[in-house]
Amino acid sequence: MAETQLAHMVYFTLNDDSPQAIEAMVQACHKYLKNHPGVLHFSAGTRGKEFQRDVNDQEYHVALNVIFDNKDSHDIYQTSADHLTYIAENKAKWAKVRVFDSYVTS
Repeated sequence: MAETQLAHMVYFTLNDDSPQAIEAMVQACHKYLKNHPGVLHFSAGTRGKEFQRDVNDQEYHVALNVIFDNKDSHDIYQTSADHLTYIAENKAKWAKVRVFDSYVTS
């Protein structure tokens, strides 16, 4: 699996659900998590409140989606200075964080 792409999906529920706090978290993702070696795709944004089907999860404010070229790149990202700074600066703002890592193909 070392050469298989890895999808790193993170869903943040914030303590402060104001539009300003949510946008600040999206911007922090872009500032610290976007430009890492091995990233094939990066996106961060807000939950679409208009999506109200029974299967739509409503319990998060910010979604982070990163596709890495392989697991090794993901593992390096986890201990990178920017990632650790992002966590240190934002962890207190999180009520809940859910991480979904999976191997994917395109």
